[in-house]
Amino acid sequence: MTSTETAIETLLTALGSGDVEIIDLTSPLAPETPILQLPPPFANTIAMSLEKVSDFDDDGPFWGWNNIHTGEHTGTHLDAPVHWASGRDGKSVDRIEPARLVGPAVVMDFTAEVEANPDFLLEPEHFEAWQAEHGAFPEGAWLLFRTGWSRYNMDAAAFANADDSGPHTPGVSVAGAEWLAASGISGFGVETVGIDAGQAGAMEPPFPVHYHLLGADKYGITSLQNLDRLPSTGAMIVVSPLPIVGGTGSPSRVFALVAK
Repeated sequence: MTSTETAIETLLTALGSGDVEIIDLTSPLAPETPILQLPPPFANTIAMSLEKVSDFDDDGPFWGWNNIHTGEHTGTHLDAPVHWASGRDGKSVDRIEPARLVGPAVVMDFTAEVEANPDFLLEPEHFEAWQAEHGAFPEGAWLLFRTGWSRYNMDAAAFANADDSGPHTPGVSVAGAEWLAASGISGFGVETVGIDAGQAGAMEPPFPVHYHLLGADKYGITSLQNLDRLPSTGAMIVVSPLPIVGGTGSPSRVFALVAK
């Protein structure tokens, strides 16, 4: 960067030249997008659908537009603190500071472990071993848990991987969730339908990532893809939820900026 060139100008130059690439981490949002299915007697959110308002016809001869029907927690979406009992007095999605939604991306790759065991859980020792190799998590980082699960993101049955005991998807142990909540990260991102493991309802407390992270003013992002295109360190993430007033979460577009 020259003495007269700003940091923004340098970034724009790098984007224009291709030296910095923008990678979309967002899964497609469609009626087929898998959503969380809770067992009775709990209520479930709705799948995404479009309702035509006009389509260059008598209802609107020069324009096409639709009404969107979907839940806050559908597809790639952000979990705000008020989503969970431990954070119910915390921030709704519209009150999250933008600076918390942009920051360093840290990728931990456990695809091999998850291939061998879909119920694989991250423990504190996994975080500590990663930091011993790569350095401490940067303050305000988003920790992204790469598992390879995004290959199922348009196949609801494979995505849930459920049997009579419930879903079998990877996640974080209770001790791991406590460790993350005490760290300086801003958020935790996963390729699965939720930030907790499929069997997390049987843990104590139930759904410990929701409980500990959202209660500590940290955020979750789910149903990510293309994490295999990110380095372990050095990328920047941009998480863009809708500022739904009072919202417990929001479908989000998530990007990573990566230097080639």
